[in-house]
Amino acid sequence: MLNIEEKIIDTIQKYKLIEEGDKIVIGVSGGPDSMCLLDILYQISRRLNCQNSPSPIAEKLNCQNSPSPLATSRMAIIVAHVNHMIRTEAKDDEIYVKNYCEKNNIDFYAKSIDIQKFANNNKIGTEEAGRLARYNFFNEVLEKTGSNKIAIAHNKNDKAETIIMNLLRGSGISGLKGIEPKRDKYIRPLIDCERYEIEEYCNCNNLNPRIDKTNFENLYTRNKIRNIVIPYIKQEFNPNIINTLDRLSNLVYEEDRYIANQVKKLYKNILIAKENNKEIILDLKLFNAQEKVIKSRLVIYTITELLGNAQGIEKIHIEDIIKLCSNNIGNKFLTPNKKIKVLVKNHKIYFINQA
Repeated sequence: MLNIEEKIIDTIQKYKLIEEGDKIVIGVSGGPDSMCLLDILYQISRRLNCQNSPSPIAEKLNCQNSPSPLATSRMAIIVAHVNHMIRTEAKDDEIYVKNYCEKNNIDFYAKSIDIQKFANNNKIGTEEAGRLARYNFFNEVLEKTGSNKIAIAHNKNDKAETIIMNLLRGSGISGLKGIEPKRDKYIRPLIDCERYEIEEYCNCNNLNPRIDKTNFENLYTRNKIRNIVIPYIKQEFNPNIINTLDRLSNLVYEEDRYIANQVKKLYKNILIAKENNKEIILDLKLFNAQEKVIKSRLVIYTITELLGNAQGIEKIHIEDIIKLCSNNIGNKFLTPNKKIKVLVKNHKIYFINQA
């Protein structure tokens, strides 16, 4: 059975999370998950030169017949910490993370953000406000330091909680993937580790992480799932529910990746023209010949190709676009949001960037 260091290195290799020359911003709250992530990535970065400073981690990196990319590369790590200004002990969390970084000569960036005020101003929940503020700051640090990746400390338990949350919200198939190991510049080296393994690592290495007591308060949906739903399922139905949901996630991930590849091929077949980021034109007849599930994916893929993402495009918008294309009467158009216009004209579908 792999220990947590070996498991994390296997995850890094399996999903190609870290490559030669990476400069990685690590989001660190001071809690067990993020401190475990920081400590292990620090050990990896410090001991990549295996000959000068051998270690179990470095040996693992070099034990393959064909060396891991990590075995011959250099990587830099930078820490980013957000003080949410909600708990009285939040400043102590910041000092704790800062002290670890100073002790180990790691660049440290911190920002205090009034999350409650941020939530009120943006008319969103506190939990969502905290997430947005953190990711915004991580990206600020990434740009400022010339980094290329952001490491987040999500683990296998977080993935299971996310899957249950998505089910309760009526998510589609993609919601059953939970949290992916890699998405764009975001990497999650702990995603195959359970929370108890992380806590054991912290104890064994005397990290003494900070404990956020609000995690035990059942005010937010995730906390209720973590503290009430999952323990109940473990006791009454399936004591191994975390790994069961992880297997489901992996199956969905593989199938979703296959469908995504097929959609990419179809997109190339039905693409008539693309004018930079201004306009994409698809063949209407070939589009209408596809199954509805593929049409939906093609709509999302095309909008993402045009705008860089499909934020704000909901299920109802996709269905309206498919209906517009199937009717094919005259010059009809839709504007799902302010950024994009979809026009059907002369047996073609025009996706027009209005941003």
